[in-house]
Amino acid sequence: MDVIPRRDDGRLVGSDRVLAVLKILARFPDGAGLDELTRAIGSPKPTVHRALSSLCRAGLADRDARGHYLLGDEFLRMAFFHHEARPEHLRVRPVLESLAARFGEAAHYAVLDVAGSGMPGREVVYRAKVEPPRGAVRLTSTVGGRNPAHSTAVGKLLLAYRLDSEDAVRAWVRSAPLEARTARTVTAADELHRELERTRWRGYALDDQENEFGVNCLAVPVHVTSATVPSGAVSVSALAYRTPLSALVDAVDEIRAGLGGLVGLGGGR
Repeated sequence: MDVIPRRDDGRLVGSDRVLAVLKILARFPDGAGLDELTRAIGSPKPTVHRALSSLCRAGLADRDARGHYLLGDEFLRMAFFHHEARPEHLRVRPVLESLAARFGEAAHYAVLDVAGSGMPGREVVYRAKVEPPRGAVRLTSTVGGRNPAHSTAVGKLLLAYRLDSEDAVRAWVRSAPLEARTARTVTAADELHRELERTRWRGYALDDQENEFGVNCLAVPVHVTSATVPSGAVSVSALAYRTPLSALVDAVDEIRAGLGGLVGLGGGR
């Protein structure tokens, strides 16, 4: 997905240049050279170099001994400070730790991205993640990472509260095609509508290897800022061979109970 803002003719202008370089730079945790960044962004080398110089002056980027650019300490300081200050992060983290220990699988807290168009966002953003204390196989999800809403349990859970009619689902689907992440991904509007109806009725959402083959997930709503509309969702994401989806469904009441006061008024029927 192209996350770089561009003019109609495809060129980067003004501050968009700097922001585009910053976004691309975040994809290279070990740093990247000027030529590599230029290819990744698709802009002239002098343009990218000027943007990097601006970021370095602001402390948002650094240049190491190899001549590679990477995110600066000031950027990381701001990002971590902002993340740690989020109220939901502080309240949800102990829940995730408990779930990861109980199931021996990864636990996530995610929110729906803001679309800015009056419609729900099309991606979920992971705000917190806790890996199990044991287990050699880990999931690739990261804090700040994204996944499609329609193929994930957390996404379907949050969409269920925002797309509450078939017309709303169809309008949302029409705004952009739904990617088939696996052979099991729901991509048709009528199927997604039925899935969201089932999610609202039972109070939890499922991902049966729909986002990533071999990984299933169960998500329940979290109410940090409202008692009726979820602010986000907590999920247990499990390797299917290790923890079948049926085991997560059997334990859904236990998962809900672990949320304590974050359950709100919509705890399922």
